[in-house]
Amino acid sequence: MQFDDDADLDTSEVQDVRGSRIPGGRATVGGGIAGLIALLLGLFFGIGPDQLGLSSGDSAEPTASSLDQVQRTCRTGRDANIRYDCRAVAVVNSVQDYWTQEFRRRGRTYSPSPTVFFSGRIGTACGTATSAVGPFYCPADRKVYLDLGFFDELRTNFGASGGPFAQAYVIAHEYGHHVQDLLGVLGRSQDGLTGANSGAVRTELQADCYAGVWARHATTTPDESTGRPLVSSLTATDITDGLDAAAAVGDDRIQERYQGRVTPETWTHGSAQQRQQWFRQGYRTGDMARCDTFR
Repeated sequence: MQFDDDADLDTSEVQDVRGSRIPGGRATVGGGIAGLIALLLGLFFGIGPDQLGLSSGDSAEPTASSLDQVQRTCRTGRDANIRYDCRAVAVVNSVQDYWTQEFRRRGRTYSPSPTVFFSGRIGTACGTATSAVGPFYCPADRKVYLDLGFFDELRTNFGASGGPFAQAYVIAHEYGHHVQDLLGVLGRSQDGLTGANSGAVRTELQADCYAGVWARHATTTPDESTGRPLVSSLTATDITDGLDAAAAVGDDRIQERYQGRVTPETWTHGSAQQRQQWFRQGYRTGDMARCDTFR
């Protein structure tokens, strides 16, 4: 996965609070066993810490980081080709370029969502969460939250092959939840059920499909500031890395790895096969209308 070296990155779409002290709230999920339980419960690639009872009920706005690394170091596509945090900025820019243009094409208005880079713990409008819960989207403040250290865990703890596009897939999936929120379908995840046909699983699979739709158009979506696509190259190997990441976080794979047995009735995100199937559906068709997992 490569970016246009000469493209300007829009760091206004990312809030970098790594290294900040986040006031207010107390995290109820820590590392070690508690963090593992949180991951097994399925917030990974999830929607708001409050929805799994991981919030203390308190919330706090992130304070501006004195480090604020992305503002200083992530200026061009060349930076994105070198630094992993700048790559995340570039993916956010590309994903939002696509959805802005796709919504406009459909006669709708896309409202941008910031991604917040954090470390340790974070206060959100959905409550307080720690890095242990993985990436998530908070519908209460319409922000994506991401500890960049998670991508190492994706490879070491979940057995994914890694690669730049595995990171892009995770981010694009979270923005799939934002798209669902804007379209008014995100609430369908809250049917109180689990299992392969639950609203929670269907919601996650649709977000996977939306990630595939973006990937299909990534190298042809013009950046609104340059008129050229921000993503200059996306190879078959990149797509394979994305599919591998999708499989690695299937409920069946996680259950087999950490509890030694598969219990489909407790699934909240879908099996490895389901997640790959719906990402492929989005990538093959390039059409969000073909991502109706609720039929």
